[in-house]
Amino acid sequence: MQTNPPNRYIELKINRDFGDIITVYFDFLKQNLKKFTNIFLSYNGIFLVGLLIVSYLLVTGFVGLVTYENNSGFGDSTSTPDEAYVFYFIAGGILFAVIFIIVAILNYSLAGAYMVKYESKEGPNFEKKEVWDFFKDRLGNIIVFVLLLIVLYVGLTIVNFILLIIPIVGVFARYILQFFTTAWIGVSFYCMLAENKGVTESFGEGWNLVTKNFWKSVGVQFIIGILNVLLIFLVLMIPGGLITLYTYHVIDTDLDVSTSIIPTIVWTIGLCAVLITFVYYQCLSQFVNCILYSALHEKTYNTNTRSKIEQIGVLAE
Repeated sequence: MQTNPPNRYIELKINRDFGDIITVYFDFLKQNLKKFTNIFLSYNGIFLVGLLIVSYLLVTGFVGLVTYENNSGFGDSTSTPDEAYVFYFIAGGILFAVIFIIVAILNYSLAGAYMVKYESKEGPNFEKKEVWDFFKDRLGNIIVFVLLLIVLYVGLTIVNFILLIIPIVGVFARYILQFFTTAWIGVSFYCMLAENKGVTESFGEGWNLVTKNFWKSVGVQFIIGILNVLLIFLVLMIPGGLITLYTYHVIDTDLDVSTSIIPTIVWTIGLCAVLITFVYYQCLSQFVNCILYSALHEKTYNTNTRSKIEQIGVLAE
């Protein structure tokens, strides 16, 4: 039986300004990080093993290709690298793309489903199976949402390419567009989960909320993005530092990595840790979109405020 943490409900549907949204985000993480991490590990076990396999294939292929280049000499075209290393590297890349897409969709959805349950239960007192069941109930809409995202990203890629051509102004416009799009997609996705709306209707509602609060939405994405990157950097600092020192040792001692299994094991574990951390980062980024949606929705419609006023009126009678 899962043990639930104390009920310290943070009310989400409140019209908050820029600074309050960021404060609430970190307050929410402090309360729910342990519980959500448990859910993350429970439903990602097979994919985490998959990322370990991906890391091994990529590291083995890369080390093999680098060793070939060093042994054959620069510009030597008389020999070809071992086909096994090429296969490892390509297979690892393809498998990574497949797993990453599946895991990103799963965890983006789990973060949103967790927030919906948190709001409906007025706190973190719910079982992790409830989050999974909610995700399964919305799976059809989630798949359609992702398919529309593919089309959207094709268009954004074209726009970004055009902006790259424009000096200085294009760079700023590109980043603003990126933060706006992140907010729009995240808010729309949570709207679809929380309000049980259709995919196109959710995109429309997300557009309405984010465009009416353009700079607040862009600013929240910018600040939280920086803070989350710093947080992830701190998490990876110790293992990253150890792997860097080991790599320096390998280079300094001229260790033959093609004959030693230790470097492959160390680099495989290190790469796997980076990939898993990046996946977890995607979950954290969706939490802020859920909080942003709640704040923008309340500012636009005042549903929670009206409900409280009506309750006061009923009690007064």
